[in-house]
Amino acid sequence: MRLAIIRPFAVALLLISAFLGTAAAQPREKVPRVGYLVLGPHDSIRQRYFEAFRQGLRELGYVEGQNIAIEPRLAEGEHDRLPALAADLVRSKVDVIVAMSGAATQAAQQATRTIPIVMSLVNDPVGSGLVASLGRPGGNVTGLTIVAPDLAGKQLQLLKEVVPKVSLVALLTNPDNPASARFLREVEAAAQALGVRLQTLAARNAQEIDSAFAAMTRDRAGALLILPDGVFLGRLRQIAELAVKRHLPSVSGTPEYAEAGGFMHYSADRLDQQRRAAAYVDKILKGARPADLPVAQPTKFDLVINLRTAKVIGLTIPSSLLQRAEQIID
Repeated sequence: MRLAIIRPFAVALLLISAFLGTAAAQPREKVPRVGYLVLGPHDSIRQRYFEAFRQGLRELGYVEGQNIAIEPRLAEGEHDRLPALAADLVRSKVDVIVAMSGAATQAAQQATRTIPIVMSLVNDPVGSGLVASLGRPGGNVTGLTIVAPDLAGKQLQLLKEVVPKVSLVALLTNPDNPASARFLREVEAAAQALGVRLQTLAARNAQEIDSAFAAMTRDRAGALLILPDGVFLGRLRQIAELAVKRHLPSVSGTPEYAEAGGFMHYSADRLDQQRRAAAYVDKILKGARPADLPVAQPTKFDLVINLRTAKVIGLTIPSSLLQRAEQIID
C-alpha cells in the first residue's frame, strides 16, 4: 500500500526534475545589442543626447540590462577614430548601429553593408551618398536628417529681423563638408529674396576661423551665419567670442552655440531626434528593413536667444522674436 503511494510521488519528482533540467539546458532568450557610435567631443552634450535616446527606448518598453543592451563607442571628436570604432562594433556582432552625425554614419556604412544603421543628426544623407532617397533609402541605412527645406534660409531671415538694415552677411562654411553646397544654395536664394549680399568664407580649422573673422572685419559684414559642421562644433566658444568681440549678430544651427556665448541658435530639436531614433531601432529589431523605412525630417525646431550676448553687442531684440523663442539665456 505504501508503494502505491510512493511510486506516483517519485514519478512526479522525476518529471519535475526532467522539466527543470530541460529548461536549464535551453539557452536564454537573446538580448538585442545596439551599438551607439558618437563623434562629438563634449561630454555634457553627448550625455544629453545619449539620455534622450535611452528615454526613447524606455518609452517603447526597453529596459537596459534586461531586454536590450547598448554598447557606446566614443570618438572624442577625432574623426580618424571612427572607422576603428565602427569596425569594433561590427566584430561585436551588434544587431543595429545608431550613428550620431554624418561622419559616424559614413564610418559605420563603410564597416558594414549588412548590419542595419540608424543615422541621426545628419545634414544631407542623400547628397552625402548615405541613402538613395529620403522616401526609399535602399541599403542598410535609414534614420533622421536634421535638415528641413529652407532651414538655412530661415536662419538668414532671423538675422534680418534682428538687424533689418543689414546689407552684407558673412557665411562661415567648411567646403569639405558634402552638405555645404546644399546649404549654400538655400542661403543664396534667401539672400536674393531678402535683398542682402553674402560673404562666403571657408574654414577648416581654428586658424582659418580666425582668418575668416579678419575678413569679415575688413569687409564690414553686418551679421554672421554659421553653417553646421563638426569642425565648428568643437570651436563654438572660439566662434562666439570672435563674433561678440566684433559686435556681430550671429546665428548657428548648433544648439550649444548660444550656450557657448553665441547670440542665436535655430535648428531642429536634436534631443527630439535622439528620442525618435529609438523608434527606428524598435522597428528594425521587430523585423523591418532599413531600405524600406523612409528617412524622417525634423518636426520640432528650437530657437534659442542669448540676451546677455545681445546686450554686450548692443542689440535690441524685437518682442515678436522673443515670444517665439523656446529658450532665452539671460
